[in-house]
Amino acid sequence: MALSDTDIAELRHREETLWTRHTRFDRDYMERVMSEDFVEFGRSGRRYSRADCLAFPDQPLDATLRDIDVHEIAPSVALVTYRSELRYAETEVSWRSSVWVKTDVGWLLRFHQGTPTTA
Repeated sequence: MALSDTDIAELRHREETLWTRHTRFDRDYMERVMSEDFVEFGRSGRRYSRADCLAFPDQPLDATLRDIDVHEIAPSVALVTYRSELRYAETEVSWRSSVWVKTDVGWLLRFHQGTPTTA
């Protein structure tokens, strides 16, 4: 069964909330969104656990997401890809990918990866 338009819209929205300060640094929200076995490979090359990500301190977050695509890769499993522009003193541009799994409680983030790019 292909992803519904509702699933695609929800996954895009959930991905965008990861880049919005009031949701990204809301521990309760992030605990509901991230699966218990979540892992991230950051753009730095570092591996982050769920506990690492939940412990990130609140900080300014100025990001733009571009070219968001959502693809079903297996029943109840979706891959979201996009390009992020994260603005600090300089702008960091990365390709991003997230794997989301649909469960009884909704879509949960299982994996995320950031890869630096100049494009």
